[in-house]
Amino acid sequence: MLDVSLLGTGGMMPLPYRWLTSLMLRYNGKSILIDCGEGTQIAMREKGWSPNPIDIICFTHYHADHISGLPGMLLTMGNAERKEPLLLIGPRGLTKTVSALRVIAPELPFEVCCREITEEEQEFCFEGFRLKAFRVNHSVTCYGYSMIVARGGRFDRDRALAQQIPMKLWSRLQKGEVMEQDGRVYTPDMVIGAPRKGLKVTYCTDTRPTESIVKNGAESDLLILEGMYGEPDKLSKARENKHMTMYEAAKVAKAAGVPELWLTHYSPSLTHPEAYMGDVRKIFPGAVAAKDGRTVELNFEED
Repeated sequence: MLDVSLLGTGGMMPLPYRWLTSLMLRYNGKSILIDCGEGTQIAMREKGWSPNPIDIICFTHYHADHISGLPGMLLTMGNAERKEPLLLIGPRGLTKTVSALRVIAPELPFEVCCREITEEEQEFCFEGFRLKAFRVNHSVTCYGYSMIVARGGRFDRDRALAQQIPMKLWSRLQKGEVMEQDGRVYTPDMVIGAPRKGLKVTYCTDTRPTESIVKNGAESDLLILEGMYGEPDKLSKARENKHMTMYEAAKVAKAAGVPELWLTHYSPSLTHPEAYMGDVRKIFPGAVAAKDGRTVELNFEED
């Protein structure tokens, strides 16, 4: 299963009732945080989750409301006597930006490793899942992210028996190994069926609508997009500042063909996002005006 929690839903500045946008995902013992603005630690504590197990922190871009919480997060991890390395992923300039922020968090008992995104689209592979970054359209270099958990095909016992494959090789073939015995080569495709549907979550804030969001959001179980403005007269402001309205996000979700859309990264002036959802759902019925701490547990489809 994949746990998804939108820790905060605010943009620009934290408010007493809304923390800055940050997403946390947990899968198979691994924890991934996307964006870490001011107040992210508090939002995490309110959720009842701890920062210490975080393995990876991804950044969409380097505006303060998406990264200013990092020094405090690092210090909290250090005070918890963390020893394991922490991986940071983000656009070009990550190493320089993190080094500057670490002036107030210079000594840590663990290694901080930076991997910069250098392509329009780039994948980072880990055990059991992969993260795909894709370029979007903001006033500075900005990326969206998809977390993808692939699921292999089912082992076909009848096919294995029909091909007289020795039983002692079955488990290793299921793990993807190619085996040879008595002059005959055995490959995983001889006993494994077609790949089954996995899990996918796509997250993107601070951008105009782009084809890259539609393409990378396709086949997602959940799409999380900014809906900075709900007021119809704010479209020109969204264009000027390179943000999305709630209605534009709904159109992107419809084009991507996803089952559910969570809106986030609201302007401080948007005090009641739910007030605009009637018109938003006319465009995309599966839209939700997410609130801080909204969480879902995604599971593989039953065979």
